[in-house]
Amino acid sequence: MQPDIQAKQRTTLEKNKGWQVWWQLMRPHTLTASFVPVTLGTVLAFEVFNRVHIGLFLAMLIASILIQAATNMFNEYYDYKRGLDNEESVGIGGTIVRDGVHPIVIMRLALLFIGISILLGIYICVNSSWWIALVGVISILVGYLYTGGPLPISSTPLGEIMSGLFMGINIILISYFIQTGTITTTAILVSIPTTILIGVINLSNNIRDVKGDKEFGRKTLPVLLGRDNALKIMAASFFISYIWIIGLIIFNHLTPWLLIVLLSIPKAYKAVKGFMGKTEPIEMMPAMKATAQTNTFFGFLLSIGFIISFIF
Repeated sequence: MQPDIQAKQRTTLEKNKGWQVWWQLMRPHTLTASFVPVTLGTVLAFEVFNRVHIGLFLAMLIASILIQAATNMFNEYYDYKRGLDNEESVGIGGTIVRDGVHPIVIMRLALLFIGISILLGIYICVNSSWWIALVGVISILVGYLYTGGPLPISSTPLGEIMSGLFMGINIILISYFIQTGTITTTAILVSIPTTILIGVINLSNNIRDVKGDKEFGRKTLPVLLGRDNALKIMAASFFISYIWIIGLIIFNHLTPWLLIVLLSIPKAYKAVKGFMGKTEPIEMMPAMKATAQTNTFFGFLLSIGFIISFIF
């Protein structure tokens, strides 16, 4: 395998213009799962103080993106080590097997990203609370254990829950806390739909890979419950996320401007419909893209709804 990898390394720059390989390695379409929660948490904080510490916002944003990118790289590395990736694999993973990037290079780059995020974390702690350091360490550890370690989280039914918790409510509340010094019930409640939708991104990935995961003995949610039931969970998750916002407006007296999130419903519908009747992974790629876009649009529209309420 080593000579093949080295041969591919020599042609990577020529075939993919170099930077595109590294950009793809970060799985950029998934990074909004970091950008959206940080933005939402900061917007919620602005509602409390009518000001934002730009330095803390940027540090939190960059650190979150770097940790997620590093997690994607750990996934790339360990999927290769376990033989889950090959040249026929569908998706943007497989930089090692398709583009010839050496596994050690990917691991070192992931560790570099973690190192930079730790430095940013120190800045955040100095300007907020050192309790953030504990949460940050746990988040990094979970990111590694998602695909690393003897029993990867991604191979269990907990993948959706852990990704939702640590990429959703965790990031939103940290972003809120470092700006305000506190956590409120409203911030927790508002973070729930985004937490659900980030978990659904993971679910969509597992629905696509259910056949291969069965072959490798992975026990993901779609493997255990079946593809059709997993798709029902996806549809129910979308429904709950929208109903949740409507409930917050009615029972918690949040601004009606939050109803702007309903504009993202077509993307959610497209995601669910895109999986129906599909059996081949390549056929499900548009549905996976629509799933990620639903989270992105939902989160941004929710933030915009709060911003409009500030103005009017």
